[in-house]
Amino acid sequence: MSTTATTDTEATRPAGKQDKGKRWTSTSSTGAPTTVVVLRYAVLIAASIGVLIPLVWTLLSSFKSQGELGKRPPTLLPESFAPTNYVEALSRFEFTTYLTNSVIVTIGATVLTVVINTMCAYGLAKYNFRGRTALFILVLAMIMVPLQVILISVYQVANTLGLVNSLWGLIIPPAATPTGVFLLRQYMLTIPDELIESARVDGAREFPIFLRIIVPLCGPAIAVVTIFSVMWRWNDFLWPLIISQDRAKYTLPVALAQFSAEETVSFNYILAMSVVTMLPVIIIFLFLQRHIVTGISNTGIK
Repeated sequence: MSTTATTDTEATRPAGKQDKGKRWTSTSSTGAPTTVVVLRYAVLIAASIGVLIPLVWTLLSSFKSQGELGKRPPTLLPESFAPTNYVEALSRFEFTTYLTNSVIVTIGATVLTVVINTMCAYGLAKYNFRGRTALFILVLAMIMVPLQVILISVYQVANTLGLVNSLWGLIIPPAATPTGVFLLRQYMLTIPDELIESARVDGAREFPIFLRIIVPLCGPAIAVVTIFSVMWRWNDFLWPLIISQDRAKYTLPVALAQFSAEETVSFNYILAMSVVTMLPVIIIFLFLQRHIVTGISNTGIK
């Protein structure tokens, strides 16, 4: 009788109440204490504000005049918005040339990166050959090698091939990325080998199997590699700075750095060009962030 009464009391007790005079602990829908959830959101909000402050300041300052930018203490909001900064920046600094170079390099390098990385990942994932594991370990090791270590060697190879001071020199050398090979290879391991064997039994050749079966099934992983490649190539600075010796071959990051070093260039124009340079990457990330998370989670990286 006593056991039954105790059980009934526990069944009717509120969800957050502790036994025998212990404190009540409020919990969220996920089961975590409310204090932990509040602290987690507070940290995330503070980190988001810290990231957004420089972007907001750059955007607002791009509408200020040169004299207003030199005020001390600095002001956040412009006294009078000056959209002419964008017009002047686009007309005075050959912005369309640098924008065209960035678009060509980004699209060309991304297409080449997706093609090379997909083929390499397919060979490492679905073909059995001697040294496959050693080759994959070498690819993983290349992820840990910074660009500065191999920069001189890559430049010498590009110079030998006549790629210096050309857009091809910006497109070809960074095309094969070990990170892209790793992501695609991990995703292809989840594709059943029976699909490939069935296609071979039906008489399909290797390239049609790769093009019509593997590539469509690897859509999420290819989307992730494409998005990463676009962001990497668009924001790349060090390699374009070294390989481009003529201003006509500059990309946007290199042009901005060169103009910032000149004393005669007004910083309100530099800020306007910076905003225009950042917009494509921000838009791509905002609209495709769901595909980035989905694609990475499906590659087996937990």
